[in-house]
This record gives sequence, C-alpha cells and structure tokens, in this order.
Amino acid sequence: MFAATSAGIGFGNAGVHLCHGMSYPISGNNKTYKHPGYDVDHPIVPRTSPTAQHLIIDGVSVAVTAPSVFAFTGAANPARHLQAAKVFGVDISTAKDADAGPILSDAIREFLLKLGDQPRGIREIGYERSDIPALVEGTLPQRRVLDLAPSHITRDDLQELFENALTY
Repeated sequence: MFAATSAGIGFGNAGVHLCHGMSYPISGNNKTYKHPGYDVDHPIVPRTSPTAQHLIIDGVSVAVTAPSVFAFTGAANPARHLQAAKVFGVDISTAKDADAGPILSDAIREFLLKLGDQPRGIREIGYERSDIPALVEGTLPQRRVLDLAPSHITRDDLQELFENALTY
C-alpha cells in the first residue's frame, strides 16, 4: 500500500506519459488475452496485478511498451534516462548521451524478463502489425498524458512505438 501511495503521489506531481497513453487501447481492444494470476471468465490485460510480486510494476498494459517508449524518449533527456538505468543497476560510467534511450530500454527489458510471467511484447497479448492502426487511433485521444511526453508525439511516432513494442 505504501508503494502504491508513493507512486500515486509521484504520478500526481510529475505526471505520466507515453506508456500510459498507449495502455488504454492495449487493454480496451484486447479480445483474448488473460493475464496469469487472474481467475476471470473474460480477457484482461491488467493495469495492476493481483499478486505481491507484480505490485512492483504499474501494470502489464503499461509495462509492455516501456522498452519501446524509453528507447524513443532517450534523446529528449539523456541524463535522466541514464540516471533511471543506474537505478536498475546499470554501470553508466562510460555511457554516451546518444545511447541513453537504448541503455534504459535494455535495463527495463531485463527487469521485465526477470519477473517471469510478463508478456514479451504486445504480440504475446494477441496483437499483430495489422492491429497497430487501431492502437494508434486509441492512443491519440489520450492528450492528457501524451502532452507530458518529452517531445511532440505524432501519429507516425505512435505507429513506430507500437511496431517496436510487438516483441522484446
């Protein structure tokens, strides 16, 4: 509960951006995926998880795009991306600013892989390249969070982000 409260305070003060905006259509357009640990009779891509192990991530529909998103946003603020990678245990002592996004993306990817039962991209949730236009259209109205991204986000950017999130 403390972790969730702390996250809520942080999100309320700093805001969230692309991963959260992209999570709405991932959850909303899901037709078949049922996340492990959920005993339900309907498809669900959770934004939160029922077990203590999963409380360390905000949710599957948010986390599944994180490697793609942070590889993309790295150029906007390399120092912050490298600092975040350091939190994941990455040695950034020789890192170059140009590599900040990929370094953080790799750190997040490794973290998610260690969790074990997380889908390794939106393809494992049931999405294919042909679904990406609908995912983009579902993300575009999320201006509240998209406008918090470190750069202006276009339809083409979202297309690329979802393509890169198909698998990791």
